Amino acid sequence: MTHKTIHPESWLPAKGYANGMLTRDGVLHIGGQIGWDGDQRFVADDFVGQMRQALANIVAIVETAGGQVQDITRLTWFVTDKRAYIARQAEVGRAYRDVMGKHFPAMSMVVVAGLIEDAALVEIEATAHIPPAETG
Repeated sequence: MTHKTIHPESWLPAKGYANGMLTRDGVLHIGGQIGWDGDQRFVADDFVGQMRQALANIVAIVETAGGQVQDITRLTWFVTDKRAYIARQAEVGRAYRDVMGKHFPAMSMVVVAGLIEDAALVEIEATAHIPPAETG
C-alpha cells in the first residue's frame, strides 16, 4: 500500500476526489474542506460558521486516520471575501480555538474569486503527520 483513502464513515461519499489520503509514512493530505456537514449541507451562511465547520471537518478526517488536532502541521485557507475575515477576527479566533484549541500550525490564506460550491465562503485544506504507531 502506498496510500489509503480516509473518509469519515458517516459522511456521504466524496464524488471525484478524496477527503484525505494517508501515505505509508503517516503524512495525511486533506483536500479542501468547506462549511458543509457530512450530509453535504451547509451549516451556516456566514464566514465564521462555515469556517468553524470546515475546521471541524478537518479534525474529523484527522481523527478517522487515527490522529489528533496536534498532528495537523499546515492549513491553507481560501477565502472569497477578505473583508469578512478581517471584520470578524475576534469571532474567527474564538471559533478557531473552539475547534483547534491553542494549536497553531503553519498557515497561509489566499483570497480567491470564488469556490466550486457557490454558497462556500471559505475552503481550508490541511496536512497532518500521523505518528506511524497510530496509522494501524
